[in-house]
Amino acid sequence: MTALWGALLLAGLACLVIKLAGHVLPEHWLAQPRVARVAALVTVALLSALVAVQTATSGSQVVVDARLPALAVAAVALVLRAPFVVVVVLAAATAAGLRLLGMP
Repeated sequence: MTALWGALLLAGLACLVIKLAGHVLPEHWLAQPRVARVAALVTVALLSALVAVQTATSGSQVVVDARLPALAVAAVALVLRAPFVVVVVLAAATAAGLRLLGMP
């Protein structure tokens, strides 16, 4: 348990240092196209990882339930350029409908 708290504190400290570095570094360093591109890609990668973990896991197990088809419906709606509210409603309705039909 002590190792877990140590890792948590170390991760928090790393986040603080990275955040402070953004305020301390000269602005022209952060304005370079390569830095901006990497920052945008990191944001997308982190959000994608969060969605994947929240959709396909329950505790420490990989599960396939109503969330996975709902995510697929949302992805299709996004590809078809549906408004965000429509994407959310379609995904929620898909998950609700599948759960109503007995899918966990």
